[in-house]
Amino acid sequence: MSISLLDKALPAPASVSNAPDERKLVKRAKAGDMGAYDELVRLYQERIYATIYHMTSNHEDANDLAQEAFIKAYQALKSFKGDSSFFTWVYRIAVNKTINFLKQRRNRTHMSLNDLDFNAEHNPDLISLISEKTPRREVNLAELQEKLNAAMQKLSDVHRLVVTLHDVQDLSHEEIGKIMDCNTGTVRSRLFYARQQLQAYLSDYLK
Repeated sequence: MSISLLDKALPAPASVSNAPDERKLVKRAKAGDMGAYDELVRLYQERIYATIYHMTSNHEDANDLAQEAFIKAYQALKSFKGDSSFFTWVYRIAVNKTINFLKQRRNRTHMSLNDLDFNAEHNPDLISLISEKTPRREVNLAELQEKLNAAMQKLSDVHRLVVTLHDVQDLSHEEIGKIMDCNTGTVRSRLFYARQQLQAYLSDYLK
């Protein structure tokens, strides 16, 4: 069970494993068909951009990094062997670029309550806050947003990323493992640790 703090801004993602004609598009793109590659970009650019934006909280940076990721993927397309889906492959490129960018910049970023699913089933105070319509609800949510922004910045890049991929993008543990180049057990442990840290950072506010 996962409690959404507010209605999610992003549409429910389509299954990445059932992307229409992905293999055919990749084959055509490898043969030099730019139209086919443009179609691959169209299929995945919104999700790539959304993930980068949640990591950087900057539209310009997200646009630039997403564009760079797709350019790099095109340049390396002949090396793509199809062991994973094209989506997973380009996602990994985008994630690596974003992590490197964050290491270089270390800008303060913000996660939006509009997009974050927070695992709060064991926190009745938080459930009450987001469920009950009271005059102070909007004020409380604004305060919680500020606290959450600060809490997210206390996580490492890796732990912030796994929360973004799982709770914002709704990717499975298996998909995240492929993107982050680790096994599903590591994904689960990182996600568990990140959630524990977030709840700990927010505990004083929820008392």
